[in-house]
Amino acid sequence: MNEYNKEIGNRIKELRELSDITISDFAKEMNVDKELYEKYEAGEIDIPASFVYEIAHKFKVDLGLLLTGEETRMSIFDVTRANKGVKISRRKEYAYENLCDRFKNKKAEMFIVTVDPGEETIPSLNTHEGQEFNYILEGSMKLYIHDNEIILNEGDSVIFDATSRHAMSALNGQKAKFLAMII
Repeated sequence: MNEYNKEIGNRIKELRELSDITISDFAKEMNVDKELYEKYEAGEIDIPASFVYEIAHKFKVDLGLLLTGEETRMSIFDVTRANKGVKISRRKEYAYENLCDRFKNKKAEMFIVTVDPGEETIPSLNTHEGQEFNYILEGSMKLYIHDNEIILNEGDSVIFDATSRHAMSALNGQKAKFLAMII
């Protein structure tokens, strides 16, 4: 069991219990199977970053609190030095680096996302609240969204309704890296 998963699961469990919500009710509210939710909360499996984001939104806490266990405290500015963002390994297809984990009352979450090349199959699709903006920094990727497949190359950008099922895959046998903003 990954210790990082267990820590995030414990923080989610604490928020749920403080809110006096049962596991069954919360799983239903989050639109996931009860058994899957129990595994997330126990830290037995990776929790998708989009799901952690939704939980933070649902409980009206900053995502940084769930990821690090620390209250956000910066209110004027927050500098994240190169390669020093909070690393998140939430899904096997993607590596996330949170670029703004200490700023209070953010209107958006910003990540550098790296997608490693994989098989030519469609990766698992996910959804989350809000809109998502992606700017391709390196490589090429295919965005799967709402029955569409869109090729994006370095310098391209896209914004979309994140409640639509979506996923990304790296192309040409090389990793793709992009700035993702969840608004």
